[in-house]
Amino acid sequence: MYARRDVLRAGAALGLLAASPWLHARAASGLLTRTIPSTGEALPVIGAGTSGSFEVEAGSPQYQQLGAVLRAFFEGGGSVIDTSPNYGGADSILGQLLEEGGWHKQCFLATKIAADSQADAQAQWQGSLRSLRTDKVDLLQIHNLRDWQTQLPYARELKQQGKTRYVGITHYLNSGQDEVARIVRSEPLDFIQINYSVNAPQAARELLPLCQDKGVAVLINRAFDDGRLFARVKDQPLPGWASEVGIGSWAQLFLKFAISHPAVTTVIPATSRPDRQLDQLKAGHTPLLSQAQQQALIEQFG
Repeated sequence: MYARRDVLRAGAALGLLAASPWLHARAASGLLTRTIPSTGEALPVIGAGTSGSFEVEAGSPQYQQLGAVLRAFFEGGGSVIDTSPNYGGADSILGQLLEEGGWHKQCFLATKIAADSQADAQAQWQGSLRSLRTDKVDLLQIHNLRDWQTQLPYARELKQQGKTRYVGITHYLNSGQDEVARIVRSEPLDFIQINYSVNAPQAARELLPLCQDKGVAVLINRAFDDGRLFARVKDQPLPGWASEVGIGSWAQLFLKFAISHPAVTTVIPATSRPDRQLDQLKAGHTPLLSQAQQQALIEQFG
């Protein structure tokens, strides 16, 4: 549970961010896009993750279903997919599916370094390229700030070599956000990736506005709190105002909450089901949530 002052601070921060130079344009699919501040490149606001969902056996029925998930994703206007070499082989499955579907050129591919020395990072990076069946990625992130003082300079070397176009850092817990903010203040970054959801809105108080000020793009993880939010709303109706903003499911509501903050570039929910992928993409269309609607959700789930 959050103290009332935390809820009020988050709501106040949302009010300050009602306008932003990075706000939405429309992709050809109708999905909203946000621009990466360091380059102006536009990305769709709904992306995808691979943790858990892509940890399957190649050729299995689950693997075939993931092919349908990716087809729905790309045909629906998605591009950003986030993976990691320590997601139980998910990057290998993703790489194989991207190759089989001919989707590498459509994919904004984000992966991570999760290593404790530069030698380990170099070996891991080579393994990631093999698994992902590519010679470069779009975004290379330091996973959960692991040995970031060593790995961030290495990621920048890879950027200079043309092996990645962007570099960033990640975390997934509220407890890591203060350190993420310190790094954003002191280091030039293209991206951060953090948690932000109706029941964990703390990033809106300081970190998201800071990223706007510093020109840093933001990926959002754990918008569903690893599925726990769905358990909380089981058999509950959507808010009465949901249909006014085109929301037809709780998943859409949770995702639309995240992208309604103008500092957010893309949210990256994971799914292994094509129907859920199609449902999630629907969250990436206007209208977005008003400040009052966002605040009501924070109070409901806080």
